[in-house]
Amino acid sequence: MTTWADAEAIRRYAGAETGAARSYPDDEHFGLVPDAHVDHFELAYRLAEPTTSPSPAKPIDIRQPEDLDRPETYSHVIVATGSRTVFIAGQMSDDRDGNLVDSGDLAAQARRVFGNLGRALAAAGARPDQVAKITIYVVGHRPEYLPLIEAARRELFGEHKPTDVLLGVETLAAPGYLIEVDAIAVLD
Repeated sequence: MTTWADAEAIRRYAGAETGAARSYPDDEHFGLVPDAHVDHFELAYRLAEPTTSPSPAKPIDIRQPEDLDRPETYSHVIVATGSRTVFIAGQMSDDRDGNLVDSGDLAAQARRVFGNLGRALAAAGARPDQVAKITIYVVGHRPEYLPLIEAARRELFGEHKPTDVLLGVETLAAPGYLIEVDAIAVLD
């Protein structure tokens, strides 16, 4: 079994980046396990690997399929191109002490929930435009709730449209809570 301490050092020594050919010293120079079998096909494969992968301009790539509708508030497809994923637990209309705020007022709770989501993202070093997906849970959802939820959502996301699912539910974690939102973000 071959182990590799630093494939980049192997490439540099072999001259893979410059095209120069060099002879290889003993296996230990490469960080290989002493007395281990060296698979030369694996070595050739590792030398051919790019030394760096291109850094994406944005950690998410939003795509709208031509044969699907163009929703105003969400995207159909987001491809994660970043390297770190952040999972934000369901945010509710809580104050910093965990107390319910704005009981019975969906619009106020939605503003608080998306505000809390923004604070949770910031704590992870994420921005709203790095959110790839949200799930919105609404107690007793009805179509007339959509404008209230969308207004609060736009306060956080602006023109950014993460993918989403909105679910009407019977209840949330405790009485009085009307909306909860969780999120997945992708960072560079």
